[in-house]
Amino acid sequence: MTLAIHGGKPVRESYLAYGKQTIDDKDIEAVVNILKGDYLTTGPNVAHFEEKIAEYVGAPYAVSVCNGTAALHMAMFGCDIGPGDEVIVTPMTFAASSNAILYVGAVPVFADIDEETMNIDIKSIEDKITDKTKAIVAVDFTGQPVDLEEIMALAKKHNLYVIEDGAHSLGSEYKGKKVGTLADVTTFSFHPVKPITTGEGGIATTCNREIYERMKLFRTHGITREQEELIDLEQGSWYYEQQLLGYNYRLTDIQAALGTSQLHKIEQFISRRREIVSTYNEAFKNVVGLKTPYEKEDRKSGSHLYIIRFDLEQFTATRKEIFNALKAENIGVNVHYIPVHYHPYYRELGYQKGICPVAEKVYEEMITLPLFPAMTDQDIEDVITAVEKVVEAFRKA
Repeated sequence: MTLAIHGGKPVRESYLAYGKQTIDDKDIEAVVNILKGDYLTTGPNVAHFEEKIAEYVGAPYAVSVCNGTAALHMAMFGCDIGPGDEVIVTPMTFAASSNAILYVGAVPVFADIDEETMNIDIKSIEDKITDKTKAIVAVDFTGQPVDLEEIMALAKKHNLYVIEDGAHSLGSEYKGKKVGTLADVTTFSFHPVKPITTGEGGIATTCNREIYERMKLFRTHGITREQEELIDLEQGSWYYEQQLLGYNYRLTDIQAALGTSQLHKIEQFISRRREIVSTYNEAFKNVVGLKTPYEKEDRKSGSHLYIIRFDLEQFTATRKEIFNALKAENIGVNVHYIPVHYHPYYRELGYQKGICPVAEKVYEEMITLPLFPAMTDQDIEDVITAVEKVVEAFRKA
């Protein structure tokens, strides 16, 4: 490991991860009860979890799946996106947001970001629309909702679907409403570092009955047992039909029970995340060379990630050297995200650096600091101390 600055003692003796699940005895009890029960999968707890998520965000429909990527794939299918279609997406996201477009045979088109919010930029979206455009994937980066009203208005003008990638934003609010109802489909992730966890897991919410029905079939091999949905009504009660080519993307009852238990604590989790963000912002607001996150007044971020940006002209070190120095202090920094079009696979598809200059500039400046509900006040203080120590060591005189 890289030595702490000047070879001295690191700020922390133990490593502090950038993100981590928060599991308590009630969560464990909920899972154990399922393990002792009759259903480990395809049982009643999955439907119950879906109902609770739908109720929480205010949507009439929710379809759970085995992970957040599957939720995006399912949303693509639900919106009937396929070969020949183009889908506009931000490059400042995890690759799944774009990969799901490829899964259905469509073409990702990268729109640039707003430098302040780091969310997809409405003007760049408009510039990318062609007669092949079928949908927009709008990612709520770090938990701050995108400009939903403007994006939905633009989509309506051009007859496009909007899929809101809310992997970071369960519990976030846009103009007083929770994320999950304003887009045609909103997807959420339940990975361990997300607002709540099911281990792995995801869900899609929608207000559109037709999209809901398509997604339900898609996550279960395209098979239905529902009497009112069957084509052949002459068979017995054992009968089921595969009506389309779907996938086995089901969530288990074990995961659903954990998710239901976690959902009871989401407001507590988000409140603690926001406290940590506020403490960081106060500590770093006057530090020369640092830029703290910007949040629009009409929305409330769920504060999934805390990204601090370094004005590297103010420092004698590169971003890599600053990153390594923070790691040497036992602070689990990360970078979210490498622009999707930078990855070798996408370069092989013909995407090149330079297509989203704002996202590319911001990427070079960003480092993600630890942020999760179980952080102690001492953990927070250690992060602040480490950042100040590294800044002081590398800032130009």
